[in-house]
Amino acid sequence: MPARSSSRLSPANSRIESMTVAACGGLATPAIETAIRIRLPASSASNTRFIKRSFEAVEPPLTLDEPGRMLMGMIVRPLRVYVSPVFRRIGLMLLAAVVTLASPALPAGGQDAPATPEVAVTDRVAPVWDGTYRRIRVPILMYHYVSPLPENADEYRRELTISPDTFRAHLEYLFFEGFTPISLYDLDEALLTGRELPAKPVVLTFDDGYIDHYTHVFPLLKQYGFTGTFFIITGRVDARDPNYVSWEQVGEMAAAGMDMEPHTKNHVSLQGRDYDFLVYEMLGSIESIKAHTGRQPHLFSYPVGQYDADTLAVARTLPIWRAVTTANGRYHTTDNRLEMPRVRITGGMSAPALASVLRGD
Repeated sequence: MPARSSSRLSPANSRIESMTVAACGGLATPAIETAIRIRLPASSASNTRFIKRSFEAVEPPLTLDEPGRMLMGMIVRPLRVYVSPVFRRIGLMLLAAVVTLASPALPAGGQDAPATPEVAVTDRVAPVWDGTYRRIRVPILMYHYVSPLPENADEYRRELTISPDTFRAHLEYLFFEGFTPISLYDLDEALLTGRELPAKPVVLTFDDGYIDHYTHVFPLLKQYGFTGTFFIITGRVDARDPNYVSWEQVGEMAAAGMDMEPHTKNHVSLQGRDYDFLVYEMLGSIESIKAHTGRQPHLFSYPVGQYDADTLAVARTLPIWRAVTTANGRYHTTDNRLEMPRVRITGGMSAPALASVLRGD
């Protein structure tokens, strides 16, 4: 595979800042204020420093039981020694997994909730590139809202919304015209190994994790026997926002064969961000989905399509095989794995308009 560009992030500029359960675990949104002491290189102006960051608590503080505190100590203590970004990333992933599985979540109101059972994680076998460069035309459709348009909808909402009846018409068109919805994992394997795709392949993606993805999209996909990829803003799910899916619904959709993938924790731009912010948003959402579904996600969608070289550098260190953008396009190559274009479904787009979009280049 063509060489990947190196990161512009230097170890000296990277820091380990305070971590919260919300940062990577994703099972609860209360903030835990933590100070982690780290040792910097000898060339640093100071040999040691304390870094402390406070997060606004939206629920009562989460407390760990004794085993949880012991596990936290096992992970945090090794992080006091300065290590390279790669090993630091591994430490953050371990911390996320330990806190996620060892800590009980408290619902709003402060009452005890049943401890979340440990989930066995299953993973896919990564396809191995066979050395052949490929360019494949597969439209990746990008949906947002699939719901009745609210009476007070602004221009932004109107531009991103199609009705359930219109969406049904889209699926009916795809079905009777012989299109086959595939997953991004199928496309990745085809690009790397030459695996044959079905005739007229198309990928259906749905950004943000709105509740209508469960109430309208999910039932219709099952009715037509189609698969879909749903990019979830995990912080909205953690907060139990009624406009978004719940973790129970995410788990149900994953069990039914839908790909539930990360769209960051808080749906903020990833441009001009430092290493810690990017890890918090990207790895945090990955770990949350893994903890709740028992499946390791390997896809990613950039919020509002905004990212830069630093974002890509961090993405290369994470278990992300393919990432989609909001750029328009239908062709994908072996080496554009983190910048895959899509086709935007605009507000009220009819089935005939969709047919025209699918024919275009």
